[in-house]
Amino acid sequence: MLEFAILGLLQEAPMHGYELRKELTAKLGAIRAAISYGSLYPTLRRLQAAGWITEAAETPATAEEVPALTSRRGRVVYTITAEGKERFAQLIAQAGPETYDDTGFGVHFAFFARTDQATRLRILEGRRRKIEERREGLRDVLGRAAERLDAYTLELQRHGLDACEREVRWLEELIANERSGRAPTVPQPGTAGGRGENDSPPPPGASRTERP
Repeated sequence: MLEFAILGLLQEAPMHGYELRKELTAKLGAIRAAISYGSLYPTLRRLQAAGWITEAAETPATAEEVPALTSRRGRVVYTITAEGKERFAQLIAQAGPETYDDTGFGVHFAFFARTDQATRLRILEGRRRKIEERREGLRDVLGRAAERLDAYTLELQRHGLDACEREVRWLEELIANERSGRAPTVPQPGTAGGRGENDSPPPPGASRTERP
């Protein structure tokens, strides 16, 4: 998923590692904890070895762009190759089970604007099935074992069930939009028919759309 995200960002513009990390953090939101310099640079080296990206140039690094406990050096700028663009096209067309999991779905959803409609719909429907299964599992736990759970564990299970129910509704709305050829709409909070900030969950692994 990190390789997919890096290739997607480098399709937009060449970037050095610090810029990539900032863009990944902004675009992928909740999974940013997994995006460290320790995971980013080995992934960049793997992409280089595969011939999917290449080093373009070096620019001076500023003090705030140097990770703690590392030396100050020039910033290597990475650019995607023709082979890398082909690889990204292959990855973005995938709609298998790995795209229904929390991280996989979040990363793919972040690049839905560049994904074809049929693939978007397959991923959304697969994600809905997965969350419906998760929801039914939580309902089963609450139905069979609620009396054996302490109050905090019970509340956690209810919270998980509520999150699943909200995500299923959100996915059903997105699926309806895709089938009708409409893009998702984001009503402003407080407007007629608009949602509040917490009424609809963002995709797992992605941050909410910023609103003015």
